[in-house]
Amino acid sequence: MIERDIIKQKKKEYMIEKFIGDNLKRVGHSHTKLVKTPLGEKVIIHASRPGLIVGRKGQNIKTFTKVLEKEFNLENPQIEIIEVENIYLDPQIVAENIASSLEQFGTSGFKGVGHKAMADIMKSGALGVEILITGKIPGSRAKRWRFYQGYLKKCGDTAIEGVKTAYVTAQLKTGTVGVQVRIMPPDLRLPDNVKIEGQEEEDKPIAKEETKEPKDKKKDDSAKADEEDNVKESPEESKPGFEESDEEESEDTKKSTKKKATKKKTAKKKATKKKATKKKAAKKKDSE
Repeated sequence: MIERDIIKQKKKEYMIEKFIGDNLKRVGHSHTKLVKTPLGEKVIIHASRPGLIVGRKGQNIKTFTKVLEKEFNLENPQIEIIEVENIYLDPQIVAENIASSLEQFGTSGFKGVGHKAMADIMKSGALGVEILITGKIPGSRAKRWRFYQGYLKKCGDTAIEGVKTAYVTAQLKTGTVGVQVRIMPPDLRLPDNVKIEGQEEEDKPIAKEETKEPKDKKKDDSAKADEEDNVKESPEESKPGFEESDEEESEDTKKSTKKKATKKKTAKKKATKKKATKKKAAKKKDSE
């Protein structure tokens, strides 16, 4: 039966992933895949630090190939290691980092560890995060601490298939502490997010095409516009029988007053000069 073959294949894949995960702790192991090829069976390991998995001169890979061939009956197994692009969008790597920090620094700063991991995940573009740390933290009584941010689906098909989940345990002095991480990736398409085809094109503003005119034409147009501005009179002046405004009358009166004042000044100056000349002539006659 095809169903039994599929179950066998999936079971084998799960056992291989569990074996590799147990042997590659705190190396940034994400997940493994088993792919059949014409040459044999290929085991693809996704990890954040592939250099540590390979080891010196590929020693770790050689041991892995021997074990996989003996224990899991794989024909000509080939191991391929792929580096994870964004480690903060992988829940398995994030959970491992939280567990390792708890084992190293203890339970005193567990809140800071949880908030930092949550902030890094949200910065990388995730839609929502939930981190659950359960165990005897920080006292002797077991508790569950929840760190959450953003939008996260809890039920339905999207919660099962779309939301990525990971479970990791940390061994402390007080006992085992469980770390659960759920991440809603940014590329997840939600069922309520509906887009109508052709609506985006209508919403976009139509760019106006500017026709390029020759430079000579533009110059002629600008010259014509200047001439028209010079020739154009005000609408009030163009009307027949238009009487001058009060402002123009006031200007004329000012000019006339100025002229009169200048005439008076010149007349006074001439009169004073004549008087001065007459006085001088009289003095000369008296002296003689």
